[in-house]
Amino acid sequence: MSAAEGPLVVGVDTSTQSTKALVVDASTGRVVASGQAPHTVSSGAGRESDPRQWWDALCEALHQCGDAAHEAAAVSIGGQQHGLVTLDAQGEPVRPVLLWNDVRSAPQAARLIEELGGPKAWAERTGSVPGPSFTVTKWAWLAENEPEAIRATKAVRLPHDYLTERLTGQGTTDRGDASGTGWWASATEAYDEETLAHVGLDPALLPRVVRPGEVAGTVRDGHDLPFSKGTLVAPGTGDNAAAALGLGLRPGTPVLSLGTSGTVYAVSRRRPADPTGTVAGFADAHGDWLPLACTLNCTLAVDRVAALLGLDREAVDPVDPDSGVTLLPYLDGERTPALPGASGLLYGLRHDTTGGQLLQAAYDGAVHALLGALDLVLDEDADRSTPLLLIGGGARGRAWQETVRRLSGRPVQVPEARELVALGAAAQAAGLLTGEDPAAVARRWNTAAGPVLDAVQRDETTMARISGVLSDAAPLLDRTAGSG
Repeated sequence: MSAAEGPLVVGVDTSTQSTKALVVDASTGRVVASGQAPHTVSSGAGRESDPRQWWDALCEALHQCGDAAHEAAAVSIGGQQHGLVTLDAQGEPVRPVLLWNDVRSAPQAARLIEELGGPKAWAERTGSVPGPSFTVTKWAWLAENEPEAIRATKAVRLPHDYLTERLTGQGTTDRGDASGTGWWASATEAYDEETLAHVGLDPALLPRVVRPGEVAGTVRDGHDLPFSKGTLVAPGTGDNAAAALGLGLRPGTPVLSLGTSGTVYAVSRRRPADPTGTVAGFADAHGDWLPLACTLNCTLAVDRVAALLGLDREAVDPVDPDSGVTLLPYLDGERTPALPGASGLLYGLRHDTTGGQLLQAAYDGAVHALLGALDLVLDEDADRSTPLLLIGGGARGRAWQETVRRLSGRPVQVPEARELVALGAAAQAAGLLTGEDPAAVARRWNTAAGPVLDAVQRDETTMARISGVLSDAAPLLDRTAGSG
């Protein structure tokens, strides 16, 4: 390892399928060491993980970083949002975590919206209309289906909170991740007592919300991690808020993230409150807001279609406006549009339809919903000519890039920096040491730099066709994901 110019920090991304750790030079943003280890998600009706494997994966990823991790002065955890982590009195998991993409709580979400004043009241109070991804609906599902687990629960955490607490011994979270629970009120920036009472959740079970820039704790003794005792631990945050930090995002710049889920978001100075539920009114990790729309089906869904067709994921055929084939890849139900019980739908299949056309239709269907939400995410006065930042695992795929360009009609910029969630967490850790805004740290690191693909004429025909099929098929797709 070559000598670093400044202190070293560690940024962690604990995502749905793996945990990644980066050791970063806080002065330059140079990644001096990295590590990654996988974890598993259940299949079937639910999506669950044992959080202890997240800790094991973190330990493995950090050990892969070698001596550099031991030299780090601060660490921060970025993690998948919404997951319901239930712990007993000893801090052990009561049951596997209900993950963000577990949609079994769709009936509970609908009922909670109705019981607590309707969509407008929810949006005004919490910033969001809760869907089955939100933690509050998962708690309600658990109370109905596994009351013994509720009785055994002595602490409730989010995924990033769980790892932070194992580092520090203190139960903490941050405003960005707390805003995705459904029981944190964006209007008051505090836990909402009415919501908690309604779902029977004692606020004493929840973590303390640490302020941006505040130290969450220090690394304690008693575990096999390559950190020095007393290493500072930052608040951490949810993955999308961490990626926004990692990009050094300024208000008005749109981001489209292509991962297991697809997201589109932008930083805003205005508190969001969308009563349609399309836009979640999340807080960001440093005092502003992060209006965001999310789909459940993105890269994995398209890859699954490619596998079914026996094609490489890049093997798309050129778009034929006369083919008329439409594929809605809602393989795991869908969040945007709100169709938690939906499955994939193929329309317009003909004898001359090619496999490459079907695959391109899957790309189009995955991108359609995200771009449809883009105008709702951006403030009305945002500059529509600003390049769309394309990030996530799919961002370097040629087919993804060209689909986003064609359907958005906007210039597209692909940052060269990888692992933006972990970089954002590292910037947050660096901010503890320098006193800087973490987004300013990331801008100093120039993390958003990358090639800009020029705008092309927007494919209004395809966008309109998909919208029409979606509208016509709504009665077929609008199935609830079981009664619970």
